[in-house]
Amino acid sequence: MAAESKALTTQVASGSPYQLDQSQTLKASSALLKHISSESDRKTAASSTKNLLQATTHTSDRNDPLDLEPVWLSLTTKKHIVDKRRLKPGKIPLPHSLNQSSMTTVCLISCDPQRQVKDSIAHPSFPSALASRITKVIGLSKLKARYQSFESRRQLLNDHNVFLADDRVITMLPKVLGKVFYQSAKKPVPVSLAPYRQITTSGQRVTPKAANEKSKTIAPPLQVAKEIEKTINCALVHLSPSNNTSVRVGYSSFTAQQIADNVEAVVAGLVEKFIPQGWRNIRAVNIKGPNTMALPIWLADELWVDEADVLQKEEERAEGSMSVAEQGGKKRKERALDIATEGDKERVSKRENRQEATYGEKKKKRRVEDTDVSTEMRERREKLREQKNMDKAEIQGLEPGKKISAVTA
Repeated sequence: MAAESKALTTQVASGSPYQLDQSQTLKASSALLKHISSESDRKTAASSTKNLLQATTHTSDRNDPLDLEPVWLSLTTKKHIVDKRRLKPGKIPLPHSLNQSSMTTVCLISCDPQRQVKDSIAHPSFPSALASRITKVIGLSKLKARYQSFESRRQLLNDHNVFLADDRVITMLPKVLGKVFYQSAKKPVPVSLAPYRQITTSGQRVTPKAANEKSKTIAPPLQVAKEIEKTINCALVHLSPSNNTSVRVGYSSFTAQQIADNVEAVVAGLVEKFIPQGWRNIRAVNIKGPNTMALPIWLADELWVDEADVLQKEEERAEGSMSVAEQGGKKRKERALDIATEGDKERVSKRENRQEATYGEKKKKRRVEDTDVSTEMRERREKLREQKNMDKAEIQGLEPGKKISAVTA
């Protein structure tokens, strides 16, 4: 007896089917975290040597992202999301931040001059907890001058966990930082450090101008802290010209409920901002670890976005769009085409018969010619044989016309 098939995912009991089932998401998150934990314990037990650098509960922070395995949300669409690769990542706010650890270090790349940003971070009104995590502030000109070699850029990449950049210079960084940064998971994230536009008495929004025309204006310390904190607590979306995108939604130290909350927030942000046609263009939503299988939490019933994408037979499509009069005209054309086809068949058959008759005549003529040639050759051989006998008779002194007898000793 065949085993009963079970659905991979469950649908919501009521409402639109284009939404996540919270119970399904929580179930998949629990199973994934349990599998990651069991695999980690198995590898530790199977290892013959002890890793002295491995973090423990008493000696280091368990929330350090360097010692944890990430959890990814994998979303597959029916059509490509974008036409070309985008170097500027998108941002989606998360209810549970991925950078909660106090050990997370931040490098801030600012516009010139960098002194304004450093003074803003050193201001007493700037939160001290956030200021302690920003370990480096560097301007664009100094970044170009100091980090020209491959080794220096790689060292900068390894010294910090998160890289933020002023959104006014973010487009200049690919040439400055190169593939060392943009082929890694630490691409600079844009952050707005410009002051908010002020509303004048006439109702217009005006950006405050700097005292020096060559320098850029920097927002007040509280606004800078707010923008940096908001950017750090966001999930980064790196879109590429494909039908699949992956977003980091948590770590193995998170609870299943935290993973589920982040998954729902990321899916809602992707559908609203980044995926054209929204839920209609989504084919599957999965969560996975770095070395695990993908666990499905939502699957689409259709494989197409619109009904127009489904190809039909030309005849069915034409008949469906024709009126009664047009269908009658089509039948008359088909009958005329059949008559013309029969006439063509007759003409073809006559042509073939003529070709066969011509071929038979040529073959018969060739056979007669072959017979005449063979008769001529036979007569020529007989004449040659008679001439040879006459020559031998003259040599032996015999009269011509008599047969030559064998000469006996």
